[in-house]
Amino acid sequence: MGDIEQNGTDLFAGLDYTHLTAMMAPRPTLLIYDAEDDCCFRAPLVKPLIYDGVKPFFQLYGKEDVFQWYENRDPGTHNYQLNNREQAYRFFSRQFGLPLIEKEVPVGQEIKSYDELVVGLPKDNLTILGLARKLADGITRAQVPTDSTAKSAWANEEGEKLRSVVRYKPVQLRRVWTLANTKHRGVETLSYLFEMDNGLSASGVWLKGIVTPEKAPVTIVLNDQGRKAAASDASERVNRDEQVLVLDLTFFGDAWKDNEPFSYAQILDGEGDRPLGMQAAQLLNIANWIRARAEASKVRVESRGLRTQTIGLVAAALQPDLFSEEIVHEGMSSLAWVLQKPVTFEEAPELFCLDLYKEFDLDRLATIAAPTQVKLDSLMRNKSGRL
Repeated sequence: MGDIEQNGTDLFAGLDYTHLTAMMAPRPTLLIYDAEDDCCFRAPLVKPLIYDGVKPFFQLYGKEDVFQWYENRDPGTHNYQLNNREQAYRFFSRQFGLPLIEKEVPVGQEIKSYDELVVGLPKDNLTILGLARKLADGITRAQVPTDSTAKSAWANEEGEKLRSVVRYKPVQLRRVWTLANTKHRGVETLSYLFEMDNGLSASGVWLKGIVTPEKAPVTIVLNDQGRKAAASDASERVNRDEQVLVLDLTFFGDAWKDNEPFSYAQILDGEGDRPLGMQAAQLLNIANWIRARAEASKVRVESRGLRTQTIGLVAAALQPDLFSEEIVHEGMSSLAWVLQKPVTFEEAPELFCLDLYKEFDLDRLATIAAPTQVKLDSLMRNKSGRL
């Protein structure tokens, strides 16, 4: 899957490496790949796609001789060592009409130490994070109208904008698999796998008191640490004679404990999707399913953590008539927290949704979600203990 810079947001929505390579025609291009690359792109696997398949584009210009391929076998692993460098020297010398360079000039005596190369940075030099904070400080958003008619029209417009920002695409349940059940100590449970029509899935456990009516109020419980960490929140609602669905959306819970969700999120971003929109779509569809199953007018959501908080808010803003309220534990008061803490992409990939903070903040999402009641019960704290 590579590094983040190899999977730029929306990059693969219309382009891939084959297109980028073909766009080099008719300019001189040398592709160097390693036969047994222990990192990423092995030469025998790559060659048919970005060399053999691209040669015709150079042939159209009569320039097939300037498009060249080299497979490194010494050492053949992920490298740009002497053998690869000397291939590059030969290529450049031919293209620039220079005497052929066969061997690298000995430069060992000219290599500088780290201390000799350190030049320092200007005082208060911006880092990438510092630049992001500076840009965020300059964000301005139009005020929410106070007139009820204007506010309703504004909410509809903002909802459409939100659909675009999170690339929201409704999903349907292809099948709900019932995997297990229990009846123990007065509580009954059913374990589910929710298979979506886009190929992704979610999992959850439904539970309620055995004597609790079938049409009891419904709460969906979400937890950033997965449903196993949601026991106390679920128990509290069951004790209130509610039925509860403890839900793990894609990128949450045990299904991802041995994987790296952020790597898959990179690919989704690169292909033009947004994990946040996909997760919100899952939540909406499953909430509609449990509402119909329980014959409830609305569903309640209780989340713990900044990831599920944001997913819940986005879902509520996309379908304001579905949820009665969203209660947030250990959440954040603003998306600015992502920059202030700071939160890394690995920790919360769905929060790195292009233009989300530029166009919206959490209070704005809560306003769009009306009449859903949004309540922030407790805040996250950073390492210094600050909110």
